[in-house]
Amino acid sequence: MSDVQEQTAAPRKRLFIALMGLTCIVLVVLIFLAWWVPSRGLANIHPDLPRIVGLVVLALSGVAILGTGLLVLTTALGKDIFFTRFMRLVVIKFLLPMIEFVGRVLGLDKDRIRQSFIAMNNSLVISQKYKVKPDRILILLPHCIQLFDCEIKVTGDISKCVLCGRCDIKGLVEIGRKYGIDISVATGGTLARKVIVEKRPKLVLAVACERDLTSGIKDCYPLPVIGVLNLRPHGPCYNTIVDVNAIDAALQQVLDLPQ
Repeated sequence: MSDVQEQTAAPRKRLFIALMGLTCIVLVVLIFLAWWVPSRGLANIHPDLPRIVGLVVLALSGVAILGTGLLVLTTALGKDIFFTRFMRLVVIKFLLPMIEFVGRVLGLDKDRIRQSFIAMNNSLVISQKYKVKPDRILILLPHCIQLFDCEIKVTGDISKCVLCGRCDIKGLVEIGRKYGIDISVATGGTLARKVIVEKRPKLVLAVACERDLTSGIKDCYPLPVIGVLNLRPHGPCYNTIVDVNAIDAALQQVLDLPQ
């Protein structure tokens, strides 16, 4: 399979879920050891202390297992079961660094883990059944979507595009006009954050590579971000492409359109 074909395949959540389950097991083992080791001497302090600490350990283990189960169910069913926004916080701020560490130990490709994380994040966002007015949605694009040798640079103002069709900017401009959605092209993470602060959207649909999407999702929390991976047939940051239909389909799930 070619590199482009591999990138075109939809990222799967299974890897992230599997690593999340493994991380949960590791956490439970560590929690148990944190109780068992000192408990050898806890009874010397008070005879009931090992039992009290054991109950605390059991409760923490139960929370870890229950949280993992809820995440799996929310992702599998596509429904907001309980505390989905809080679970996104746990996944983004706490579980992801641990899962990336476990993945490195297992020798897994970090971009595969990031792809799976992005797919899981998208599921959690969509499961919350957001319905957002078009003028409160921001589509954020990397500058490398535009052809490198194009004389009309659209960074800062995508309306400058003459719709020649040589790159995917044309299709994206048409989506923006179709729904009345603001689209910005950023040259990097700093400018992307500046655009978000200025536009103050309620939801962002971002196109980028695995690394930039992962860091963007983390930086933007609690703002919901749906990530769409770009394809890189010519290598990173050069004449990249994106599935315009995938962006349209994602928007259909969150847009609040008149009936």
